[in-house]
Amino acid sequence: MIIYETRIGKIDISESFLSKLIGHEVTSCFGVVGMIPSSNRQRFVSMLSKGQSLDTGIKVSGNADSINVELHIVVTYGMNINAIAASITEKVKYAVMETTGINVNKVIVKVDGIKE
Repeated sequence: MIIYETRIGKIDISESFLSKLIGHEVTSCFGVVGMIPSSNRQRFVSMLSKGQSLDTGIKVSGNADSINVELHIVVTYGMNINAIAASITEKVKYAVMETTGINVNKVIVKVDGIKE
């Protein structure tokens, strides 16, 4: 949970919200097929649920000043991975800054698979 004070009051932003916001941006990028669970908890949840959740494969850490994001993705065969990673990085930074006002310090994109 990220908590910070403004002149109007206190703002609480959950890691679940950030993960779903980031997941929506990542899955909408051209060349991204899907996300891979990054932790045992996410693997267990994905086995129980029918569809893929938006927060699968996303790890968010940090505080109200800046956050770090780690992503585990599957890309389409034949796509330029460097271009996909650059696109994801810019979209994530923009979406988080516009929605929450929190700076994204680092986005780590790990390609865990390639699908035809």
